[in-house]
This record gives sequence, structure tokens and C-alpha cells, in this order.
Amino acid sequence: MQSLKELTEYINPLYEDNHLIVAVKPQNIPTQGDKSGDISFFEYAKDYIKLKYNKSGNIFLGLVHRLDRPVAGIMVFAKTSKAAGRLSKAIRDRKFEKIYYAIVNGVLSEKNGMLENYIIKKSNKLGNIAQIVFENTKNSKFAKLKYNVVKEDIIKNLSLVKVELETGRFHQIRAQFSNIGHAIYGDRKYGNYIKYDRNDIPLALFAKSLKFPHPVKDEIVFVEANLPNNSPWNLF
Repeated sequence: MQSLKELTEYINPLYEDNHLIVAVKPQNIPTQGDKSGDISFFEYAKDYIKLKYNKSGNIFLGLVHRLDRPVAGIMVFAKTSKAAGRLSKAIRDRKFEKIYYAIVNGVLSEKNGMLENYIIKKSNKLGNIAQIVFENTKNSKFAKLKYNVVKEDIIKNLSLVKVELETGRFHQIRAQFSNIGHAIYGDRKYGNYIKYDRNDIPLALFAKSLKFPHPVKDEIVFVEANLPNNSPWNLF
């Protein structure tokens, strides 16, 4: 187990009280345990709480939402079962406002807009993917997001885009931007670019802010993280 100082720097807690903790998941680690066997962000957060509050034995930590392994950014965990239940309900009731930033390939002709599609989750040689389908396709789910272009790099043919999710579907942002011909930079699943066979090119998708009702207090929690300062984010 790492020291408290190392864990604090690693998970970067932005908000914390007796009921919840909001922290920043680094890129390329799983939200929770998976078949890779790699230590998950969930486990790091539990170790952080165990050391900070000198707790022994099993520690409760509620996982109420997830980020894909290659996606970095803000996550919220519940410290009590009561908070976990209320946060989960707030997500189901669409009371969580999630803002992402993405760098997409190309220059968008429409600088702001809305993407509405139907998505199904399926498996192929790349693993689990989201596929855009017709409305009446069996098991399909409605996906909706709003976006606006923040900056453009015409020379490098890239755009920095702010994305507001109205639904929380599997790989929604990645699939919907790929569907309009502007796949996210570094997306090896949805970009279909040979250059993305290189593992060192990061997926340029970041969960930047969360706004949601506190599960116990009568207040709204708003937490925002700074964008990464490494490539390709430093282009903007």
C-alpha cells in the first residue's frame, strides 16, 4: 500500500465530506477490478480512506458511476450506503450534470449542436463496442448529447469540444462523434486509423466537471478539474 501522501496526490480528491468523495481518475487504469488484474481506482480510493481516517477492517465505498479505462477525469464515490442509494437515484433521474472535453479529428462544420442516436452494445475483435443503429433495433437505447467547439487547430486538423451528456450510454461520446466523421483523437476502437495502433497515443476524452444534488445536505455540489497539460491537450 502507498503512503497517504502518495495516495492523495494520485487520486487528487477535489471534494470530500462524511458522505462522499470526488476524485480525479488517471488515464488507463480501470474504475473497478477487471480481468487485467490491475489495481483499480476504486481500490486506490479505499486505501486512501483507510489511511486518512485510520480505519481497520472492511471499508464501505459505493461505486455509483464509471469511466472507461482510457478516460481520465472526475468521479464521485459514496462513503455510506445511504449516500450510495441517493446518488444512484440522482443519476437515474438525470440530476447529474456531466461535462466532458474531447479533442476530435477534423474541423466541425457546425460549431455547436446536438447528437441524437440509438445505440446497442456488442462485442467484436476489439472487445465491447457501441454501435449506432436504427431507432427500432432490438435492445437499442437512446443516446443524446450537446456539444460546442471551444477551439480549433486548422493546421493539425483537430478541434477541442465541450460535451454535455444528457444520457449516459456505453461509449456514447466516442461512438456518436465517430458516427459524424469526427472520431476522438487517439481512439483505437472508433477511429479506424492505423496510427492509433500505437499504444502511446492517449484517448483525448476527459470528464471535466460534475454537478449534482448532495445526497444528505440541501445543496448542490459542483466540482471541476483542470484539463491535462500533456499531449495532445497542450495543443490548445
